[in-house]
Amino acid sequence: MLTLSKTKQLFSLLCAAVLGSVFMLSGCSQSGTDPAEGEAKTADLVYVNWAEGVAYTHLAKEALEEKMGYQVTLTAADVGPAYTAVAQGDKDAFMETWLPVLHKDYLDKFSDDVIDLGHVYEGTQSGLAVPAYVTIDKISEIKSNAAKFDGKITGIDAGAGIMKTTEQLIKDYDLDVELLTSSGPAMTAALKNAVENKEWIVVTAWRPHWMFGRWDLKFLEQDEDKQVWKTGNIHIMGRKDLEEDKPELAAFLRNMSLTDAELADLMLKIEESDEDIETVANTWMQENEAVVNAWIPVGK
Repeated sequence: MLTLSKTKQLFSLLCAAVLGSVFMLSGCSQSGTDPAEGEAKTADLVYVNWAEGVAYTHLAKEALEEKMGYQVTLTAADVGPAYTAVAQGDKDAFMETWLPVLHKDYLDKFSDDVIDLGHVYEGTQSGLAVPAYVTIDKISEIKSNAAKFDGKITGIDAGAGIMKTTEQLIKDYDLDVELLTSSGPAMTAALKNAVENKEWIVVTAWRPHWMFGRWDLKFLEQDEDKQVWKTGNIHIMGRKDLEEDKPELAAFLRNMSLTDAELADLMLKIEESDEDIETVANTWMQENEAVVNAWIPVGK
């Protein structure tokens, strides 16, 4: 007679043989239901390497693991691959969709395969920003001052919505500048160097972000007839069957919400600390129990 342990081993081998090791990792024995008592509860979340998403995604990991007993896997990816992974069911949720503008094209493309779990942050702002000492106030003024900006706008990763809108903006304003592709951390490093040397620089920027707490920056004004950026919210998108497969996880993600002050505080603490992100996020969680406890589904 097979023992329970051997039975589980044989079933795991069968899953691997039939469905492949990648699918086995996603939990082939748990499809369609929450884990039975004693089995691991898992969350597989994907995020973009942007300061705000890094901060609250790691905070979510700490809360899910410490307060709800989950095993959480985090994966950093560009926006396009992140959406694809969730739409295909390879990841449970994408933690950072900017609506209504920046990620509209992605949402239109994958709308049948993802579900909107609500917003984690209200009041986003995107645009081109410069240090306060730069003596222009409008995007249109970049054209006559291109040489002072070394003929470039410092951007982030190529798949980001703000990069697509900036490319369109360069055409709309007929700017003779190059949009440099880099990353969030590389952009802030370039900004830091420019500020320290009082050099002119224009970057793709967004709020919430710790850069506005660190340096005195200003968004350049858009012309009324060339508006490409609007205020909005940051949403969490789940795979289409998440609420059926993992209702507790879906409820937690729906409940996640941070104010501007809360998220700014978390981001700055992470940026200014020498400790790893998980440690800082966990400390912030302990100091802000009421905020995080409100995300936990009733009765859990």
